[in-house]
Amino acid sequence: MKFAFFTLGCKVNLFETQALSQLAQARGHEIVDKDADAVIVNTCTVTSVSDHKNIRAFHKLRRDNPNAVIAACGCFAQTDPERVRATGEIDLICGTRDRAQVIDLCEQAVSGQAVQVHESEDSGFETLPAGIPHGRTRALLKIEDGCNNFCTYCIIPYARGRVRSLPVEQALEQTARLADAGVHEIVLTGIEIASYGKDFEPQVPLTELLEKLLTAQPNVQFRLGSLDPRAVDDAFCERLAGFANLARHFHLSMQSGCDTVLRRMNRHYTSEEFYRCVERLRRAFPDCSVTTDLIVGFPGETEDEFTQTLAFLERCAFASVHVFPYSVREGTKAAAMPGQLDQQTKTARAERAKQVAETLSTAYRKQFVGRTLYALPEHPTGGLWAAHGRYGFPVYIEDKAEKNHPVTVKVIGLHKDGVLAKIEN
Repeated sequence: MKFAFFTLGCKVNLFETQALSQLAQARGHEIVDKDADAVIVNTCTVTSVSDHKNIRAFHKLRRDNPNAVIAACGCFAQTDPERVRATGEIDLICGTRDRAQVIDLCEQAVSGQAVQVHESEDSGFETLPAGIPHGRTRALLKIEDGCNNFCTYCIIPYARGRVRSLPVEQALEQTARLADAGVHEIVLTGIEIASYGKDFEPQVPLTELLEKLLTAQPNVQFRLGSLDPRAVDDAFCERLAGFANLARHFHLSMQSGCDTVLRRMNRHYTSEEFYRCVERLRRAFPDCSVTTDLIVGFPGETEDEFTQTLAFLERCAFASVHVFPYSVREGTKAAAMPGQLDQQTKTARAERAKQVAETLSTAYRKQFVGRTLYALPEHPTGGLWAAHGRYGFPVYIEDKAEKNHPVTVKVIGLHKDGVLAKIEN
């Protein structure tokens, strides 16, 4: 059989798609880009815009694969299966549990067998194989699924369920397998990785897992996915600061720099508590890259509240800020809140926030000019080699490089969203 895969959304979805592709290949199936017998689309539902992207993808995939069995899995398929079914383009609908069954179901459907989808009631973590994208030596590893936070703007806890974690021994096994396959960097991802191990008895903090992984694979760089700032306590910094193979890039999920907005969002920290986390990181990991997410135009956000957030961005001196205008998501508490802002106001505030973010990013990257950095070349672009470093920003190398072979470079200036560098002899 020929399988094709299509992914929308986050790194967790990307990991899961890569895992399903591996499972299909292990059964002897061929992975193709067109003329597939079965197409699996991994959906996202983080915003209403995401839902529309899913539906457009369904129509395109059906046009491109008129005779294929098309299966939808993931968050949109979990939260709104009737809407997925109503498109008339999807033959099989799975959710966010028991992902591996989608391969079985496609095999059955293509062979003409009757198909019965079984929605798993098991609340445990579904272990899927970590894989390496073709031609890459950076890999994703999902260590956690689900979320217990229930922020007022977010539908994901309803799509993904409660927190479930990859057992420590399995995490060690998967990272060892990736290291043996030649992986130079592993990105640890999940829906809310700061909650890792809270479902275990006794609980296993994320810090403890990281210590074990970093110790077991000293020649592999580990990078963390998005972190709730509450995970960055004194123990996190004190116990991890000595590991050279932990990337100096920490993405803290902020969403607003104003306390009244944070309370309406049901975020479980204040701006001052967030700032103390940033300070802890910079003391423990000098020059580290601290990046964040920001939602502007949340229901009821006043000009004064927004101005407080802009000032907070500058106070934290983020290396990068992902700015999102608030998008109404049906099914969340925020969708029913009074004070919904018009699109023009949200767009204008997003542009103002992006201008501040760009200034901060430039200032952060300038401090690396003249310094020597580690870089992992990935692909040529515009006469340069794009590489990934320890600090989260791209490194663009002037010299001819060798793909996926780490090099030491000297930064000679800024370039686009990263830095320009030359390989040191």
